Amino acid sequence: MAAGTALVTAIATDTWQQARAGAVALWQRVHPERAVAIEAELDRARAVLLAARRDGDVRTEGALADEWRGRLAQLVAADPDALAEIRRVLEQVWTPLLPPSERPAVRHITMHATATRSGRVYQAGGDQQITGP
Repeated sequence: MAAGTALVTAIATDTWQQARAGAVALWQRVHPERAVAIEAELDRARAVLLAARRDGDVRTEGALADEWRGRLAQLVAADPDALAEIRRVLEQVWTPLLPPSERPAVRHITMHATATRSGRVYQAGGDQQITGP
């Protein structure tokens, strides 16, 4: 989910061509026949996003982020190995293009636990609150 948001936010920056190039490279790998169309669609998305920001329209940015999250999810559905490439582009291309205040707090967390007998395991990737007896 962070990838779609980061991509849309990055295309609104002065270095948006790098954000676009990262996205086009993803499609080139999975659906090369769509790469040129994706490039044009990102150009359109940038124009729409800049107009929305100029007009104070915050809903459009959210809608664009939803749209690109969906497109990235479709890439992964077509090729599950694309997930690793999306993470790489997110971390190495899109996130560094964002102003520090807009960089998503993205982290990869892997947790493993084993409980035996009547043992309990409580794991959380962030805050955790346990209530009750």
